[in-house]
Amino acid sequence: MANKSDNIIEEEARAIEVGEETGGTPQQRRQRDSWASRTGFILACVGSAVGMANIWLFPYRVAQLGGAAFLIPYLIFVALLGFTGVIGEMSFGRAMGTGPMGAFGKAMEMRGIRKGGLVGKIVGLVPTLGSLALAIGYAVVLGWACHYLFSSLTGELMAQSDMGAFFGGIASDFGNVGFHVTGLVITFVIMILGVSRGIERVNKVLMPLLFILFIVIAIRVAMLSGASEGYLYLLVPRWEALLNPTTWVYALGQAFFSLSLAGCGTLVYGSYLKKDVDVVSAARNVAIFDTIASLVAACVVVPAVFAFGLDVSSGPPLLFITLAQVFQQMPFGDIFAVILFVAVVFAAITSLMNLFEAPVEALQEQLGLSRTVSVLIIAVIAVGVGLFIEGGSTVSDWMDVISIYVIPVGAFLAAIMFFWVCPRGFAKGQAELGRKRPLGRWFDFFTRYVFVFVTALVIILGIFYGGIG
Repeated sequence: MANKSDNIIEEEARAIEVGEETGGTPQQRRQRDSWASRTGFILACVGSAVGMANIWLFPYRVAQLGGAAFLIPYLIFVALLGFTGVIGEMSFGRAMGTGPMGAFGKAMEMRGIRKGGLVGKIVGLVPTLGSLALAIGYAVVLGWACHYLFSSLTGELMAQSDMGAFFGGIASDFGNVGFHVTGLVITFVIMILGVSRGIERVNKVLMPLLFILFIVIAIRVAMLSGASEGYLYLLVPRWEALLNPTTWVYALGQAFFSLSLAGCGTLVYGSYLKKDVDVVSAARNVAIFDTIASLVAACVVVPAVFAFGLDVSSGPPLLFITLAQVFQQMPFGDIFAVILFVAVVFAAITSLMNLFEAPVEALQEQLGLSRTVSVLIIAVIAVGVGLFIEGGSTVSDWMDVISIYVIPVGAFLAAIMFFWVCPRGFAKGQAELGRKRPLGRWFDFFTRYVFVFVTALVIILGIFYGGIG
């Protein structure tokens, strides 16, 4: 149970919380949407975490960097980041009842900084705009997945004689406009419906289906002749890899980005969360299901590639060229290609909704716009910018810049605001809401020092390595 000091902290948070009947602007006093259930919130967070990196990057990392040995540093970092950063961003959003801009502003006001609200909102633009920029690039990849799904349904994909040339034609300047826009339209229609009626309901359907589809494909791959060599390469630990610093660096990067730590998406999802939800339990479940998704994807990709003597490569070619070639050679490959790209589209849409939610929420809360108008404004920006970065190399450079220089900085700023700028003990008190047992003393140390240091390290290593996630 929360002690007396924690109750005082809670009252301090309520004094500045959006929606108080005694104050705030008209748009602040309106009813704010919220998650209808704890399960819906967890599935939405899992949806934001499970994305393309789980499907094409994790299998490559674990296969190339020690097999099962890679899982040791990876699981260490997942546990560390899940029980500090993920809990922190969920709790920060819930405590302030708003997204990054509003949350940062309120944190500065709690510190008593002159014009702190304005300064905090300006700083909060970093993760908000970073989320928008990443979403614009991610939407290009969703467009590729939509094109591949359609081509697998029509039989066009299985008829290709040169899969590399097929993908090259799609991933070119203005080479995929129709499917690119289609993916965005689907995403924004869901988002217009709101958090509980749109994002939550869709994630409740898509997330379980995604896991089922990947398990179905994993079972089929296990039946392939030669798949056993892939399992051996994937699951037999090569312990010498643990002596290579690169293994630890990329394990950190994979865990950090896979858990969607950016000071925006998880934070804004947390802002729709009720006070009686245990965020520690929610964060644990998100970390567990995200890891399971990565492992299942690895058990699909690596054995399938080995079964047909192809190379495990990194990036989009693994999914859009190598795996597509696998399904061309596999009995009933046309059916399983459809299943795969349905799952990929699901993963992309659920992640994209999370990325777009931060800028949409900012327009609603900071400018008092309706949700429909806010979504339409972001949609126009996404289409207007996204169509000009459809080329494979262009969108790759775009995503590298955002993921290396902006996203980890957003996570770092959110950590500083919640764990250092807010009064001491405030973060712990907020994380304990909805729990039957208080958190131990470890929480303050690991969040204020270890997590903040690790996040700063991700920024430095990302610049040094040219990207680690």
